[in-house]
Amino acid sequence: MNASTEASEFELALSSYQNGAPLPQVIASFKEITQQAPRQSAGWTCLAWLQLLNGEPQDALHSAKNAVKINPQDPQGRINLSLAMLETGAKGVREHIELIKKLMAFSPELARELQASIADGLQRRPGWPALEKVKAWLAD
Repeated sequence: MNASTEASEFELALSSYQNGAPLPQVIASFKEITQQAPRQSAGWTCLAWLQLLNGEPQDALHSAKNAVKINPQDPQGRINLSLAMLETGAKGVREHIELIKKLMAFSPELARELQASIADGLQRRPGWPALEKVKAWLAD
């Protein structure tokens, strides 16, 4: 698969999500993307988010770990990892939250993007306890 095809498949899958396609359908698209381009952190980040929204924390933990391993500086990947860790009872969440807070302080635009992502998550999964907790920690 070439970079152009990867980009167009990614954009198509992302558009499906934004347009309200059923989560299992979008998850299948991102699983295919990560199989075809396993070193693309954005694909793993999106897959983890979708798995979290769909109530699949163990799968999300695996996907989020891959995303952070590939791109340790991606704050959305770290948010997803934090959420998956909270939902599976894993330890070490606070270090990820602290790094995200530093990145947000450095970039107001990034902070706005992350706040929009959190709002999207709470709209799609109202009352999500782990996301409410992460949101509060990031606001501290």
